[in-house]
Amino acid sequence: MHSANRRFLGPAIGDGYPALQPQPRHLWLGTLASKEPVQGLGWLCSRASLCTAKDITPLTSPETDIMASVMEKLITPLATASELPTNKVTVVGVGQVGMACAVSILLRDLCDELALVDVIEDKLKGEMMDLQHGSLFLKTHKIVADKDYSVTANSRIVVVTAGVRQQEGESRLNLVQRNVNIFRHIIPQIVKYSPNCTLIVVSNPVDVLTYVTWKLSGLPKHRVIGSGTNLDSARFRYIMAEKLGIHATSFNGYILGEHGDSSVPVWSGANVAGVSLQKLNPAIGTDQDSENWKEAHKMVVDSAYEVIKLKGYTNWAIGLSVADLTESLVKNLSRVHPVSTMVKGMYGINDEVYLSLPCVLNSSGVASVVNMTLTDQEVAQLKKSADTLWSIQKDLKDL
Repeated sequence: MHSANRRFLGPAIGDGYPALQPQPRHLWLGTLASKEPVQGLGWLCSRASLCTAKDITPLTSPETDIMASVMEKLITPLATASELPTNKVTVVGVGQVGMACAVSILLRDLCDELALVDVIEDKLKGEMMDLQHGSLFLKTHKIVADKDYSVTANSRIVVVTAGVRQQEGESRLNLVQRNVNIFRHIIPQIVKYSPNCTLIVVSNPVDVLTYVTWKLSGLPKHRVIGSGTNLDSARFRYIMAEKLGIHATSFNGYILGEHGDSSVPVWSGANVAGVSLQKLNPAIGTDQDSENWKEAHKMVVDSAYEVIKLKGYTNWAIGLSVADLTESLVKNLSRVHPVSTMVKGMYGINDEVYLSLPCVLNSSGVASVVNMTLTDQEVAQLKKSADTLWSIQKDLKDL
C-alpha cells in the first residue's frame, strides 16, 4: 500500500492519519516522493510512505480545481471581516414615518447596517427588498429586517416610530395608554438585544411616549431622547426665513416645550447674524405686534394638521429631522438640538416630564442642556407645557 508509485486516494486503514476522509469536490495534481506525477480524488502527500497531517499539500489551479465554486476561484480571503457593526441603526415601524427616517439615514451614509422591525411581515419584507435593490446607490452594505427583535442586536441607535393613531373622538389619555401597551412589548426587546443603544422616540405624542420609553427601558435619561421640537424649530426657521428673504440656516430661533399645541416660541432669542429681532421690534410675537409675527408660530402649530389634511400624513420633514439627530449622535458632533429630555429641576419644573430644551448631542446621547435666558413669560409657558403633559402622565398605568 505504501509503494512510491501508488495513486493516493486517501489514507487506508492503518495509515498514519485515518481521521481524514476523501473530499470528492477537489481534484488534486502533484507529485509524490518518487517525483512521478500523481492525480486523483483525495489528497496529495509529499511522500509515499506514511501520510500524516503535515504531509497534506493541496495543489489547486483554475485548470485542475474544476469542482471549486466561482467564488472560491474569484476570491482569495486574507482576513476575517468584523462580525459586529460599529454604527448599526434600527428603525422600529416601517410606516410612512419609519421609512422616511430609514431613507434619510441611508442617504446621509450614517450607518454600516440598517435593521427594520415591524409586525406586518409582508410590508416589512417588501420595504427591505426595495431598499436592498438600491444598494448600488448607497454606502450601507447590510440592510436586514425581521419581526423578531434579534435582528436589531448590537444597534448603536434605535429609532422608534411604531404606535397607533388617534381615533375620531378618542381622548389623548386613551391614545397614550394604547401606545403604552404597545411600547411595553417593544422597548424591553430593544434593550435586551442592544443594551448600550441610544433611543430616539418619534411616535406621538412624543414627549409622553419618550417618558414612557425611559421608564420601560431602565436606561439612563441621557440615552432616551424624543425627537421633540427639532422639527417644530425647523418649520419655524423655514417660515421666518421665507418672510425675511433669507435661507433657513441663516435664521436662528427655537421652539421649546411640548411638541404640539402648547409649544413655546423663544422670541427673545430669535436673531439673524446675531441681530436680535426683539431689539428691533420689542413687541414681536405678542398681541401688540402690528406686524403680527406671532402668526409664524401659529403656522408652525397648524402645519402638521395642514399637511395631514392634504396628503394624509407627514413623513419627509420628520425623517430628515431624525437623520439630523442621528448624525450628531453617531459622529459625536456635540451640536445643539431642541429635543425632548428629562426636565425635572429645570425652570422650576418639579415633575418627571420630558420637554424640549436646547440639548448638546454627541456619542453619549444628551451630553448637556443649554440654559437659555428666557423671559418670565416664556418660562411660564414652559411650565404650562409641563403641567399639560404631567396631567396625562400621572394617570398612566403599567409603567
